[in-house]
Amino acid sequence: MKEVVVSDAFLQEMKAHARESYPDECCGFLIGVAPETEGERRRTISALERARNEFDGERRRRFLILPEELRDIERRMEQSGRAIVGFYHSHPDHPARPSLYDQDHAWPWYSYLVLSVTATGVPSVAAFELDADTSTFHETPSSSSRIPYRSRR
Repeated sequence: MKEVVVSDAFLQEMKAHARESYPDECCGFLIGVAPETEGERRRTISALERARNEFDGERRRRFLILPEELRDIERRMEQSGRAIVGFYHSHPDHPARPSLYDQDHAWPWYSYLVLSVTATGVPSVAAFELDADTSTFHETPSSSSRIPYRSRR
């Protein structure tokens, strides 16, 4: 599991996106250096890209990033030495924990940031990575003065 390093500026940008989208879920891309070396233990976020929530239904509880939008971002990143290293999304009026839906639609290797958002703010943010062997999320360490890491030990 890789530690996710996010600047306070990017964290504030994600929180603003979550508040603007409330009561619907927001979603976006986490951009970092590519390719990562196999033994690297940190994933530093160097840019964010907002995505459109294209879920055809209750966007308060679900989000969908269309494959075309994902491919467009990947193409733009190809020549830059950067890549999509993860995704972020909000959970309106719910904890900053992935849902079973999130788990069923996630991919291993990527980092996932989940922001809990309410009508009055963004009380918590947490980072996760999907375990390829068990297909379950594990909370990962995250570095920012505003993202606490809650160890489960």
